Amino acid sequence: MSFLRRRSATPAGPDFDVLAMDPGDWPGNLGAGLLPAPDGTCQGVFLRYDLFGGRGPAMVIGNLPEGSPAREVPEGEVPFEVAQLLLALENDEEVTVVSTEDVPVMQGDNLLIVCRVKLSESRISCVQFDRSDNVLVTIAAWDRPITDDLYALLKPLPAELFQQG
Repeated sequence: MSFLRRRSATPAGPDFDVLAMDPGDWPGNLGAGLLPAPDGTCQGVFLRYDLFGGRGPAMVIGNLPEGSPAREVPEGEVPFEVAQLLLALENDEEVTVVSTEDVPVMQGDNLLIVCRVKLSESRISCVQFDRSDNVLVTIAAWDRPITDDLYALLKPLPAELFQQG
């Protein structure tokens, strides 16, 4: 996964490549958010894909670099991206992690070890994997399974997408 490399970036955007689905490949609305640190560095990028015509997102993809406080979730609690998905859907039911399972997935010629997170809310699918640059990618989807085909759609997004202007 040589394309998953660290890069120098302006303070307005992340200092790491963001792996997600290209907005041009998604038929709905896309929203992006940066998780800033007090020193101005980017501690995470979240992309929200909305297929429901403004009624909430279908998927949230997070990219959290090593040291991001959003990665520090107490055992049994849901990943940050799942919490953001539930918040956006205005779903205030308590959801917990039931179990996790590591699954090998091929992404092109590369082997990817994906952690499938089973949740108490069965309508949410969640997977996580670490990239070669120690950025944790989490995909949380509402009411649709995450299949191996999704990994083929993931690619680095251009830095210009995250520039203020």
